[in-house]
Amino acid sequence: MSAPSLTTPPAHADHHPARRGGLYLATALFVVFAALPFYVMLITSFKTQADIFSPEINPFWFSQAPTLDNLRLLFEQTQFVQWLLNTAYVGLAVVAITLVLSVPAAYGLARIAGGWGETLGIGIFLSYLVPPTLLFIPFSKVIAFLGLQNSLWALIVAYPTFTVPFCTWLLMGFFKGIPRDIEEQAMIDGHGRFSAFMHVVLPLALPGLMTVVVFAFTLSTSEFIYALAFVTHTADKTIGIAVPTELIRGDVYHWGPLLAGALIASIPIAVLYTFFIDQLVAGLTSVARR
Repeated sequence: MSAPSLTTPPAHADHHPARRGGLYLATALFVVFAALPFYVMLITSFKTQADIFSPEINPFWFSQAPTLDNLRLLFEQTQFVQWLLNTAYVGLAVVAITLVLSVPAAYGLARIAGGWGETLGIGIFLSYLVPPTLLFIPFSKVIAFLGLQNSLWALIVAYPTFTVPFCTWLLMGFFKGIPRDIEEQAMIDGHGRFSAFMHVVLPLALPGLMTVVVFAFTLSTSEFIYALAFVTHTADKTIGIAVPTELIRGDVYHWGPLLAGALIASIPIAVLYTFFIDQLVAGLTSVARR
């Protein structure tokens, strides 16, 4: 019996192109599905009112010449730039407070607390799962007691209550993943615990810190319930609440400026995720392996 030819391809080789084709098709469908809302926002931002509201016109393309009227209304007849600045101010303040509170808390629970640190960490994380719809009424009482109504400080005080618990639990996984030997070696070389923490542990936990920054910033800039309950002055609103409340006037929906504002507000978040996606994925997978 003759030996089989060495050049005969495997039996499953003919299926590779089909599998690749299916993978490419699935990827293309996912890209279209993910990009379609942004595409609709982009073209609607430059459509005329007649082009937007006519039911006989293709909603996915221009039937009339593009216009800049929607952007003019957004930037000249609203306080859109102020809303963007308010959002950035609140987001950066919440990120700073979250890091200041969650980093030492997570390190203490992971390194110093001992066996009950894990249980306490889970308990802290469970407080993050309480729905904001159950908390904004008692929170409004606290905000009124502190005299922070209709100010950005109301949001800066409220948002860390749900960013700090989650970020503390998240950072515990990073600190537990850093070998104690490295920290102990630094202490043998003359560093104290705090110095070893600052010069050795924190640089190794950088992916976790970047994950916390991205999470806290995006969550605080896109939050809706607290912003709606605590801030009613137009000039003090953040972008997440200002665009839907200020550009819907009675029964008139200004769809062009609405979608233009939503698109512009989403660009910084998209850029943030683009630059820090590697750290974010590394951070979340590190916690999953814990």
